[in-house]
Amino acid sequence: MEKLIINVPKGKSALVKELLKELGVTIEQEKMDMEAYREKILKVGVWTDEDLKPIEEARSHFNSLKPAQW
Repeated sequence: MEKLIINVPKGKSALVKELLKELGVTIEQEKMDMEAYREKILKVGVWTDEDLKPIEEARSHFNSLKPAQW
């Protein structure tokens, strides 16, 4: 049997699966590698309030700008 990967438009997945099953196609769900997921999620950085402070200050300065009159 040949393995095939297809992209299906939203809302058409159930119809495509039904048609393929009628043709004798077996459909496998992708299995998530939980260990790899855990390793990736542990690498996500966490921002402290001190890290966010310059961004908040810049936003307040940006919001206080007035457009130039022409």
